[in-house]
Amino acid sequence: MASRPRFLSFATGASGSNSSSNLNPTSNKPTSTALPMLTLPPTLRNNTVAALGEFVGTFLFLFFAFAGTQVANTTGVTNQHGADVIMQGPNLIVLLFISLAFGVSLTANVWAFYRITGGLFNPSVTLALYLVGGLPLLRSSIVFVAQILGGMAAAGVVSVLFPGDMAVGTKLGGKTSVVQGLFIEMFLTAELVFVIIMLAAEKHKSTYLAPLGIGISFFLAQLVGVYFTGGSLNFARSFGPAVVNHEFPGYFWIYALGPMLGALVASGFYSLLKYLRWKECNPGQDRDWDDAERVEREPMLNPAEHNTGVESPEEPSVDRSGSGAQEAEGTGRAN
Repeated sequence: MASRPRFLSFATGASGSNSSSNLNPTSNKPTSTALPMLTLPPTLRNNTVAALGEFVGTFLFLFFAFAGTQVANTTGVTNQHGADVIMQGPNLIVLLFISLAFGVSLTANVWAFYRITGGLFNPSVTLALYLVGGLPLLRSSIVFVAQILGGMAAAGVVSVLFPGDMAVGTKLGGKTSVVQGLFIEMFLTAELVFVIIMLAAEKHKSTYLAPLGIGISFFLAQLVGVYFTGGSLNFARSFGPAVVNHEFPGYFWIYALGPMLGALVASGFYSLLKYLRWKECNPGQDRDWDDAERVEREPMLNPAEHNTGVESPEEPSVDRSGSGAQEAEGTGRAN
């Protein structure tokens, strides 16, 4: 009797026999709920992707945590007659309200429009998607103009609809220098754009939840950036209020260059990961674990079928050697 054929490894794609803990004997489906990455060979490329991802992920995690803490603990210090006098720092309630307004608004509108246009709303995001191949040049150009006009229209309507001066412009604060403001905008935008690429541009089983992750990312960026730069991350967001208020400070260019550099950083990092075939470093993350666990429990539900060698009557045995088919053919000729 011919031996049962070997199947490709679920994690690595390399040929080889798999243990019974990884494959269901009747369906040949992977059943183990262990991380597939644990079965990968320790190649230089896989280890490079793992090290690079952990470094950047740890950096971004602690960068935003440290920066948010820095904002919360910032106080203004003035010198009066040789003595330091501690003044009032940022109003954290105001910062939280502004961050929530931007984060929740982005979440709701991206969720509404992502099936229509993708829900970009940001020239930097448009640039990044063009660079990674998510948008053609013509569509990117049209969307860019539409986003700038949308920002101007929103600022104009708010200035007319609500009383008082429109105080939604982006300005440097907290003694932030121009260079510091430029790189703050760059890093904040890079985080937002990378999240958008990985959650929305890279399709996966939870793509429909991408607006939630994007909104949370923007909320986090606003918590850090509002006090120091106004938290633009979006040239359309800064340009609209500047046009309406006729206020273009000398450093206004950072709100165009900073987000653009952030888009370049995010798209460049994504391209590097793609070149290194990042999906092979930690595969199986979109696997349907509920189905896998159900398949894994099948032997427990019918132990006689899988432990004693007795096959289910509903699934007759198939002679893989082909001798059965030849015997049946010969019998038919004899008759």
